[in-house]
Amino acid sequence: MAKQSKRYRSALAKQPKELQPLNKAVETLKTYDATKFDQTVEVHMRLGVDPNQADQIIRGSLVLPHGIGKTQRVVVFAKGDQAKAAEEAGADEVGQDDLAKKIKDGYTDFDVCIAAPDMMGLVGPLGRVLGPRGLMPSPRAGTVTADVGKVVGEYKAGKVEFRNDKGGNVHAMVGKMSFDSQKLEENISAFVDYISGMKPQSIKGTYIKGVAICATMTPSVRVLT
Repeated sequence: MAKQSKRYRSALAKQPKELQPLNKAVETLKTYDATKFDQTVEVHMRLGVDPNQADQIIRGSLVLPHGIGKTQRVVVFAKGDQAKAAEEAGADEVGQDDLAKKIKDGYTDFDVCIAAPDMMGLVGPLGRVLGPRGLMPSPRAGTVTADVGKVVGEYKAGKVEFRNDKGGNVHAMVGKMSFDSQKLEENISAFVDYISGMKPQSIKGTYIKGVAICATMTPSVRVLT
């Protein structure tokens, strides 16, 4: 068992045992001892979905009201006017065969990969590299699109992707500890509401079974929903 630091043990002493309203949960998170870096705040949702059922997969993307406090590196597969639009929107790299070769050779120093539909023949074979890292462009996630400029702009503004894991849980970055409480609350609420609205019709029981928030080096705080 990993040894817990004095700072983490101190935070555990402040961890509420009961579910907290969102404003109180964020307030508690901010009482945990600070670190030397600006910690990332995450939301974790436990869902009553069966990940083995195709119609119960919860996957998509969302532009948070206040961004995520991080500038995401975006690469784009596009040509012609779409390539120009991606560059103007702030893409870090735009290419075709040259970009594909670079990725095949091991380049994965980016957060998002976007592709125009006519580029998927080139992008498809990169699945072995991009897939395991969660970087493979997907129509369902909105990263295969005819409007690459718009989507690049959204990711640069703080768009997050999500997909339920094998346990039926969904996780997402929702900001930084340096955000003021109201911005964190609004980002978290936007994410939870969005997931809530994606409830599959085939689910008869409880859909949202639990919500918790935490930062990079803090215990979690369970949120009352």
